Amino acid sequence: MSQYVIITDSSADLNQQMVEELGVNVLPLGFLIRGTTLQDYPDKRDMSPREFYQLLRDGEMATTNAVNVNQYEELLTPILESGKDVLILSFSSGLSATCQSSMMAAAELRAKFPARKIEVVDTLCASAGQGMLVWYAAKKQQAGESLEAVRDWCEENKLKVCHWVTVNDLMHLKRGGRISGTTAMVGTMLQIKPIIHVDNEGKLDTVGKARGRKAALDYLVQKVVDTAIDPAEQTMFLSHSDCLEDVEYIASQLKEKCGVKDTKICDIGPVIGSHTGPGCAVVFFFGEPR
Repeated sequence: MSQYVIITDSSADLNQQMVEELGVNVLPLGFLIRGTTLQDYPDKRDMSPREFYQLLRDGEMATTNAVNVNQYEELLTPILESGKDVLILSFSSGLSATCQSSMMAAAELRAKFPARKIEVVDTLCASAGQGMLVWYAAKKQQAGESLEAVRDWCEENKLKVCHWVTVNDLMHLKRGGRISGTTAMVGTMLQIKPIIHVDNEGKLDTVGKARGRKAALDYLVQKVVDTAIDPAEQTMFLSHSDCLEDVEYIASQLKEKCGVKDTKICDIGPVIGSHTGPGCAVVFFFGEPR
């Protein structure tokens, strides 16, 4: 069985410790803020999450850039030349052109390296939901499972990765054009917090609302209670944009209400955070329905 390398991108919000533990390669997406384009590397971010979210709170706007075909080719070529195969677990095609770039690069490199396997999985996931799928895939790789077996497992399970999200900053959503100014103003006055999830097309969908921050966090916990598959047996992921105490509260509630033994908490990096703003809290888990 040929050796293979798992590749993902920085939208997965894996920290450097996880990257080293898993032995995966991470391609950085870019983000533009204050007129400067920066790279979102897990190990050497050009800007810390805390600094980034403070800039957003101060009124700065940020935009993002997908991973391009050349970036994939530059990373994959030496791996393929060394005789290893490649499994790419990409950011949702419903949210970024990154997946399309990975597929284009894979097609070009298959022609150059016909003896090598290059497989792409459109995870239809984002942030630490994508990271969670990568984490499980890498654990299966470390247990000796083949590239094909891990690819097939990801395809079979990616639509079971639930993403339940709440955001605290409606004005940031308004600035990003995701809600109207009137909705943002009224929602802020009434302390209305939107509830968002990722649908089966890998796109964000607003599906509910809660009155007040704690009610919104409890809403996320209840979704785990209602839909998680064997929650006590899962490693669940949580991510946040500079609101650690909120996801620690969610983690404590998951332990109390569902018997969850293992949770991993990740920072939402500048790429995902450019769209969510500060104060975003998310829980990721395997559940049905998504």
